Amino acid sequence: MNKLQNFQAIEFELPANLEAGEPPEARGLARDDVRLMVSYQNSDAILHTTFRYLDHYLEAGDVLIVNTSGTLNAALPALAPNGDQLELHLSTQLPAGLWSVELRQFTEAGTKPFYSAQAGEQYQLPNGGILTLLTPYNNGQRFGDNKVRLWVATVHLPLPLLDYLNQEGVPIRYGYVQDAWPSDYYQTVYATEMGSAEMPSAGRAFTAELITKLAARGVQIAPLILHTGVASLEDHEPPYEEYFDVPLETAELLNAARDRGARLIAVGTTVVRALETVVDKNGRFHPGTGWTDIIITPHTKVRSVDGMLTGMHEPNATHLAMLEAVSNRAHLQKTYQQALDLNYLWHEFGDLHLILPA
Repeated sequence: MNKLQNFQAIEFELPANLEAGEPPEARGLARDDVRLMVSYQNSDAILHTTFRYLDHYLEAGDVLIVNTSGTLNAALPALAPNGDQLELHLSTQLPAGLWSVELRQFTEAGTKPFYSAQAGEQYQLPNGGILTLLTPYNNGQRFGDNKVRLWVATVHLPLPLLDYLNQEGVPIRYGYVQDAWPSDYYQTVYATEMGSAEMPSAGRAFTAELITKLAARGVQIAPLILHTGVASLEDHEPPYEEYFDVPLETAELLNAARDRGARLIAVGTTVVRALETVVDKNGRFHPGTGWTDIIITPHTKVRSVDGMLTGMHEPNATHLAMLEAVSNRAHLQKTYQQALDLNYLWHEFGDLHLILPA
């Protein structure tokens, strides 16, 4: 059973003007000039500041766990067998050279709904690339007008993957982002290994200068990898498998921090998903690599972290289930109401929320 079927996310209306349609740099701001809401679960205290002052709210010994996956130019033009012009989104690279992908069709209204495709069809990609659909992904899950969202496919390219995507692809973007932005705007400063379909955006506001300030304060940084797939999940659609790598050094650092009573703070929902995959029932971390299909809901006991840094998530997003598991529903409702009242910005180019225990 889908663990999210009985989950009812907090409800709110997200005004269109609060959907960040451009990076803060386009508004004359630095990356770390976005707003930061700091909330404390035990007291429900809520503070408002700027992200560049993050170090003021962390303590010596705290550990920030970051996802160092880099963002691919995962959107490609595709030509259907009948001549329809489509956009292909490469989601997750699977074992045996396979991919999970989604196909979207442009409309006159500017939307990109899922395309009505069939198994066995071949689609032409730029410069001689070929996409072949094999079978629906995730047991053939269908949405809306009975179209399959994700497919298992083979992708044959004339160049190595990264070279091809850098030459022919662009970052995935959705309707609230009207203009195309260079791929540099979709990378975190600490990205080390390319592989995400969409940016692990909770870490976007970090700068080299801020990381230096955090280190000087005694805050440790622990890296891991989780290559994110496409984030355009339907309401209550469960997260799907994503590749992760938690190295031995990170597991040892986290165990040592826990032994001395330090706070472990995840930078983003992707970090929580990876860590919950490798933490045992006693709260001990183990190195691991592979594909995780773990689903985190308020009924799940989160053992891996004490707090998290996260963006603002849209109504009914499955990420809200994870936030309730890390925090609690009443606290989350208060913080989201303040974010709405104070015109915080949503999505990957928006503002951030630091949830701390006390």
